Amino acid sequence: MADFDTSHVKNIVLLGHAGSGKTTLAESMLYEAGIINRRGSIAERNTVADYHELEQERGNSVFSKLLHSKWRGYKINIIDTPGYDDFVGEVISALRVADTGVMLLNAAHGVEVGTDIIWDYTEQFKTPMIFAVNKLDDETADFDKTVAEAKAHFGSNITVVQYPRQQGAGFHEIIDVLRMTMYKFKDSGGKPEKMAIPDDEKEKADLLHKELIEAVAGNDETLMEKYFDKGELDEDEIKEGMKKAMIHHDLFPLFCLSAERNMGSGRLMGFIDNVCPSANEMPAQTTKAGNTLPCDANGPVCIFVFKTVTEQHVGELSFFKVYSGTIKTGMELVNENTGVSEKINQLFVVEGNKRTQVNELVAGDIGATLKLKNTHVNNTLHERGKDMELMPIVFPASNLTMAIESTKKGEEEKLSAALHELRNEDATFKVEVSPELKQTLIHCQGDMHLAVAKWKIENQHKLDVKFIKPRIPFRETIRKSAESMYRHKKQSGGSGQFGEVHLRIEPWYEGMPEPDGLNVRGKETHVLPWGGKLVYYNCIVGGAIDQRFLPSILKGVMEKMQEGPLTGSFVRDVRVSVFDGKMHAVDSNDISFKIAGLQAFRQAFQQADPQLLEPMYHVEVLCPEDLTGSVIGDLQTRRALVEGMDTEGHFTKVMAKVPLAEMQDYSSNLRSFTQGRAKFRMHFLDYEAVPFEVQRKLADDYSKVAKEEMMA
Repeated sequence: MADFDTSHVKNIVLLGHAGSGKTTLAESMLYEAGIINRRGSIAERNTVADYHELEQERGNSVFSKLLHSKWRGYKINIIDTPGYDDFVGEVISALRVADTGVMLLNAAHGVEVGTDIIWDYTEQFKTPMIFAVNKLDDETADFDKTVAEAKAHFGSNITVVQYPRQQGAGFHEIIDVLRMTMYKFKDSGGKPEKMAIPDDEKEKADLLHKELIEAVAGNDETLMEKYFDKGELDEDEIKEGMKKAMIHHDLFPLFCLSAERNMGSGRLMGFIDNVCPSANEMPAQTTKAGNTLPCDANGPVCIFVFKTVTEQHVGELSFFKVYSGTIKTGMELVNENTGVSEKINQLFVVEGNKRTQVNELVAGDIGATLKLKNTHVNNTLHERGKDMELMPIVFPASNLTMAIESTKKGEEEKLSAALHELRNEDATFKVEVSPELKQTLIHCQGDMHLAVAKWKIENQHKLDVKFIKPRIPFRETIRKSAESMYRHKKQSGGSGQFGEVHLRIEPWYEGMPEPDGLNVRGKETHVLPWGGKLVYYNCIVGGAIDQRFLPSILKGVMEKMQEGPLTGSFVRDVRVSVFDGKMHAVDSNDISFKIAGLQAFRQAFQQADPQLLEPMYHVEVLCPEDLTGSVIGDLQTRRALVEGMDTEGHFTKVMAKVPLAEMQDYSSNLRSFTQGRAKFRMHFLDYEAVPFEVQRKLADDYSKVAKEEMMA
């Protein structure tokens, strides 16, 4: 039987900007619960959560980590998350399975950009939230300023439950206006002494206590009536009202901490146990079919995989939340996404890199299992005979694309396997083998995300790789019509080759009139895989070319359209009319007319005022108002057309149309000149003509490379 029933399992995720103290708080919580007997530190590189070699090198969290503590009859599953936006996938997957978020604010810095970015995701998931002002022992700590900024950014629903009696190096007393008690800590932290609120703090504490009660009662009519009748609410009534308001995202209690000195973590854990909702108190999950799935330990077994990690010498470790039923070792579950049957041979509760085997886990709990055959992030596993697929996590689009190459020949297969493993572990890491660009592309969230991928490839897979800028997927088209004739003639003993093709090419656009002065016998419209169209006309009269050779001419034209004459890019939006030619009774064949069609098209294209097109993207940059000028100035150096500004939450949103060629270093540059206080997103718009000077340089470069290849 499981040690804890569903009502006594609480799942929290620690959130906040990098450096806000999440990992240190997790360490204090484990210490307070007696899970560890000595608190590690970031400086000493010995915390339970940041056990990975890469994190110890960098001094900050890169991956989310599952931990758990046992506190006064409850199990608290803790997910520690990284604070940089590059690792947002780790944050989103943790939010998907958490029932409460703890947002840490650095009292020395107030609300930082990472906090704003993460808050957007908590709003999407409607995760009940606690705010905790940390580092109140810092010399520059300013509690009131931090609270004011938090309310300005996240709304007046933030309600103070605790405030510090003093700040800075002397911080050691916290006044709790829910319990109307003062907690006095020793310099070493730990369990505080409970004391009456001093007289000089009573007026402030009474005022905040009243504000807390009014905030709670304002979200519950029954409690409001009791408050009017009695002029007060008791502690249990306040707690129950807070829980309901938190579930509905109507109230966000705020606490005080010094995680490094272990002051306030025990009280926070007590609040999580007593007030924060368990999974069965949260709204039921909705399946993709639109059905609800209550979190009931006696229901049908249903688990959701939110994270996978590949461990050397062990294999793939799958982290999951039990959304229904009780999962036991030996069970066989069906993967709804793949149809594969998976046997659960082992179940674990996890403490960083330490796994403890258990026999079962109940609905609401989070655990891990090993060596599932074909199960990945976002997969739902359930009892055979059921039809349940939970809603998947939606991960953000990538912000940075780079091409990757092995520095040694013959290691392409190993590199492919390494990239496949990275993609399975991280849903925000995408791999694309581009036949057009003849490159392997990786799409990720930013420079730090890229650096982590490189570290894993080099250190875990022992491969030397290099990143290079990806080629730009230009397109070629024409601006005027042109005619060309090409005769292909080859004689080498026996039957030869002969084909002559006369054709006209024109820029194609929707609704254009039929070819002028030509006798149209047939028309084919081809929607091209790379965008745009080819419209192909048969205008042959008098049998100059046999009908059976027309598909061969088309094949030659299409072949050249896949490697345009200007830069070798795909050609689009062209109309080709074949109107004359010659053939030979013996020597004409398909290959002859394919070559003649290709060469006639190439010649005509060069005479038809060829135009190079480049991909244009709609870019939205979210930044604080004081950085708007810098953002716009930088965009304008990138040939951007700034289309306007708007507001989104607490950000100013700058909207622009920018060539993809100018966006390749944007992620790192934006982070650099805004000190990480801005973020951006982009999506493809269309193709537009490149400036003449750019086209000439690209065409010259292509021509030079082509000549070198011919001479080699």
